[in-house]
Order: sequence, then structure tokens, then C-alpha cells
Amino acid sequence: MLEVIALDAADAVAAQAGGAHRLELVTDMAADGLTPSPDLVRAVLAATDLPVRVMLRDAPGFAPGSLDGLRRDAAALREAGATEFVLGFLDSAGRVDQDACRAVLAELDGCRWTFHRALDHSADPEAAWGVVAGLGCDTVLASGSPRGVADGVAVLERLAARQDEVALLVGGGLRQDQVAPLKAAGASGFHVGSAVRPGGWNAPLSADAVRTWANLV
Repeated sequence: MLEVIALDAADAVAAQAGGAHRLELVTDMAADGLTPSPDLVRAVLAATDLPVRVMLRDAPGFAPGSLDGLRRDAAALREAGATEFVLGFLDSAGRVDQDACRAVLAELDGCRWTFHRALDHSADPEAAWGVVAGLGCDTVLASGSPRGVADGVAVLERLAARQDEVALLVGGGLRQDQVAPLKAAGASGFHVGSAVRPGGWNAPLSADAVRTWANLV
């Protein structure tokens, strides 16, 4: 499965044309991806029939800025048609902030969701896997290290072996040459962003680049 980061409806169209299987919709990549507006969600959902996972993150880093605000955002995005989400929070000690996650998840009853790369920045990513699985996510996006996949391969291999009801989605500086060995270790989901934007985040998403990744995956 190939998931591609989309910033707007044009990205969604290009990603689908290239053979992506799912989108992660965010805004403001300068802050590593924040919550998009309801209008943007509507536009993207109208432009594609791919599954779209919508980011719920209101500040850089992995602590929630405002739980009340995030809950309002979640409700507004559901009203706009979103049915799948991406979220994840850590406390000051680097542990999964279960209370914060549950507060937001209270607005997402019945929705599928991904725990994002907060796992990589936790005090113990492998211990965090079991915690987030208990929160009810069906996917964990991880690189195995805050520095990216190249430094996190050993952790990713161990996480891949623990997949059951929760699937590992590998992303974060992922390179094409890393896909085959990670597949051999049991990973089957891959996530790309800048890798399908040859001109950078301010340039259009390339359907041809997506196709290359889709064929590889």
C-alpha cells in the first residue's frame, strides 16, 4: 500500500493518476503538517475517490496545542465528510499522551485512524507501539528513528514482526532502495511526501514519481 501526502485537490488528482492507494491530507509542511481546513477537505474529497486520512495536529511538535480546539476541528472535519484521520501526542516525558489522544478520539468514534510519527520521537518507540495499539488505531506511521528510516531500520524490522490488528506504515525519509528489504521484513505499507515532489514542497506533486513508487511497492 502506498500512501502519499497531499496538500490540495490538485495533489489528490495527481496522486490518484499515479496509482497511490491512499492520501494523507495536511497543510503547512513548514510545520511538518497541520490540520487542514474543512473547505480544503471538501475540495480534496470531491477530487478523488481514494481514501483520505486527515491530519489532526494544531502545533509543531507532538504536544497538543488545544484539546478543545482539536476536538472542534475533528467535529468540523467529520461534518465536511472526513472519515479517516491521523493524530498522535506525547507528554513532556516522551510517553504517549493517552489522555490527550482519547480526548480527541472521543470525536472520532467509528473512524479509522493512524498514529503518526510521534512514535519515533517517543522515549521508547517499541514500548509505545503496544500503547497506541490499545488506543484503537489501525495503522502506525513510523520511521523507527527521529532521524528517519535510514537510522531506524532495525526498529522497523522489529515493529513489522509485531503487526497484528495494527499495520506498520513506513515513512520519513524513505528511499526507494529501502523498500525491498523492508518488505522482506514484513512491512507492506509505505508513505511518501517529498519523494514525489521533485521540485520541493512548493512545486506540484508528480504523478510520474507516484507511479514509480506505486510500481515499486
